[in-house]
Amino acid sequence: MEEKYTKAYAEKLDAKDELRAFRNEFYLKNEYVYMDGNSLGLMSKRAEQSVYDLLASWREYGIDGWTEGNQPWYYLSESLGGKMAGLIGAEKEEVVVTGSTTVNLHQLVSTFYEPKGNRTKVLADSLNFPSDIYALKAQLRGKGYDDSHLIQVQSEDGHILDEEAIINAMTEDVALIVLPSVLYRSGQILDMEKLTKAAHERGIKIGFDLCHSIGAIPHQLHDWDVDFAFWCTYKHLNGGPGSVAALYVNEKHFGVSPGLAGWFSSNKEKQFDMEHTLTPAEDAGAFQIGTPHVLSAAPLIGTLDLFHEAGIEKIRRKSLKLTAYMIELIEYELKEFNFVICNPVNDKQRGGHIYIEHLEAARICKALKMEKVIPDFRKPSGIRLAPVALYNSFEDVYDCVQILKNIMQEKVYEQFSNEREVVS
Repeated sequence: MEEKYTKAYAEKLDAKDELRAFRNEFYLKNEYVYMDGNSLGLMSKRAEQSVYDLLASWREYGIDGWTEGNQPWYYLSESLGGKMAGLIGAEKEEVVVTGSTTVNLHQLVSTFYEPKGNRTKVLADSLNFPSDIYALKAQLRGKGYDDSHLIQVQSEDGHILDEEAIINAMTEDVALIVLPSVLYRSGQILDMEKLTKAAHERGIKIGFDLCHSIGAIPHQLHDWDVDFAFWCTYKHLNGGPGSVAALYVNEKHFGVSPGLAGWFSSNKEKQFDMEHTLTPAEDAGAFQIGTPHVLSAAPLIGTLDLFHEAGIEKIRRKSLKLTAYMIELIEYELKEFNFVICNPVNDKQRGGHIYIEHLEAARICKALKMEKVIPDFRKPSGIRLAPVALYNSFEDVYDCVQILKNIMQEKVYEQFSNEREVVS
């Protein structure tokens, strides 16, 4: 056996890992291999402390916590947005932490979808996460159009999108484009710069869902001139279950009235004038709606500090090494078991997780959990494995593949039904 397929080789890679110290910042269960960070990131010790600190400010200040203490709640959404901006290549004023992914999508589409004349359609894709499509269809209905006004670019193989096909679908009847930055199944990275340039050449506004890319890959949204973006914070950003989402609006759109206005859409100097005519904030803060979810945003204070210390470029560099190593091990160790690797293998297009398919995928995922490996099942036959740069090691990747190999050799999966759990 070649050395690169041994555990000793994985240990050598870990010894050279420039981010290895960050593993100690997270709560990792003994003997478990966590490979589901693209669904829910692990808790960090700093995120935990941030929650305690916010609770302490509530205890100490009461209502004065809105303007007093180390993290005044009134400005928390904007200050966290500023800390997050570097992860997506945005100006600080272009980002605000608010709402949920789908609420933010509704806000942005209601703002930037302006059907006029023959331009009435929204362009999306057939591989996007369902909730984005639900929201787009609801927005169309709200403007008096039916589902026929939603164009979904198809995939030839069910895993990968052809960017030229997307560009060809940017026809004169398209008013708005909403696409994922990274496909949630296959992990394909779309060329956001290329697609934005093509959209703008045709007079179409374009936005991206960054749920599976933020915290895993670098972005340059401002320089690429992307109109808007939205994302959750509980996957690669490790903000915790239900942590507050965020959005980006290019500064060229500052001053546009939010499609869904609310209390915190206000200019902060005017908000408590209590007037019935909204004076919107002059930055991305205008696209907030309701009062900030302070306690649900609290973990981000600590976790974003970790990202600033590690650096997104180093995170991306290690992530690529982890996923390339996993692909190599899967191809070597599992070649006789009919697994199909469905994500791009080239670095430019590969996001932060591996996606493999097998007819017994649901049973295999249950067996992996029994053997203390935490994967992610996607109906009907997909297994997602996400080695996260901040807390997963090369030894984790090695152990994961070896355990999977043993499950297949011993047919451990046969004791389970091939049906998904309630949450998968």
